[in-house]
Amino acid sequence: MLEAAGFGELRAWRRAQREQGRRVGFVPTMGYLHDGHLSLVDRARAESDVAVVSIFVNPLQFGPGEDLARYPRNLERDRALARERGVGMLFVPTVEAMYPPDSEVRVSAGPTAARWEGAARPGHFDGVLTVVAKLFHLVEPDVACFGQKDIQQVTLVRRMVRDLDWPVRIDVAPTTREADGLAMSSRNVYLDAEARRQALGLSRALFRARDAFAAGERSAAAVKALVHETLTLHPGIAADYIAVVEPEGLNPVNQLESGTVVAVAGRVGPTRLIDNVILGAE
Repeated sequence: MLEAAGFGELRAWRRAQREQGRRVGFVPTMGYLHDGHLSLVDRARAESDVAVVSIFVNPLQFGPGEDLARYPRNLERDRALARERGVGMLFVPTVEAMYPPDSEVRVSAGPTAARWEGAARPGHFDGVLTVVAKLFHLVEPDVACFGQKDIQQVTLVRRMVRDLDWPVRIDVAPTTREADGLAMSSRNVYLDAEARRQALGLSRALFRARDAFAAGERSAAAVKALVHETLTLHPGIAADYIAVVEPEGLNPVNQLESGTVVAVAGRVGPTRLIDNVILGAE
């Protein structure tokens, strides 16, 4: 496995891949890799000839009072996991390289970013799309792999690729879960035993929505009430939102159909977690 911190090194490597006719798969991460990230590496390798993984804790997507300073980091462990998984290039840029002091141009995420996560975290998606845009320019992937857990992020990345005419295919992998159903997240490390027990309310609420749809329920209001009821059984969760939305623009719906997204977000103590299911797909 090669590792690059500088843009020149990465671009020289990418040019060599192009000259050899090799397709490049890409997995952008903020590090502290878990099995969810590694499953994306597997998909990137399956869909291409060589996989690139980036590790960069992007300051632009953290708001005031969020966990930028304490976000979990362990680069040595990440290197070992990436090497074991067959990553061809590990890209680890610095904040100074990505955002020089005179850097000022940013990507505006648009109105689809204004609700749900965007309402809870103003400016978050401008930061996400700015860093993804920069990484796409640097890596020039043929395919980029993202996880379904960050459903609004995936939706916005797809729109950016479409609207800015990038020749990259966006591949979305199902959410990787712990054995008890909790969606894998680097932030799960913050949870103590009791907080983790409470956090299971998120996935349990979503699984009830999934099961209700499978049993024939088609009312969005009924499913939303079911999710809310389940969350109230876990008083350690302070819910931010329950969204029952169509998959293209994440607009609320009244009637459920296959492909409808049910998403939740909430705080368990100081830790904010998100999760979702796609009805009819799981």
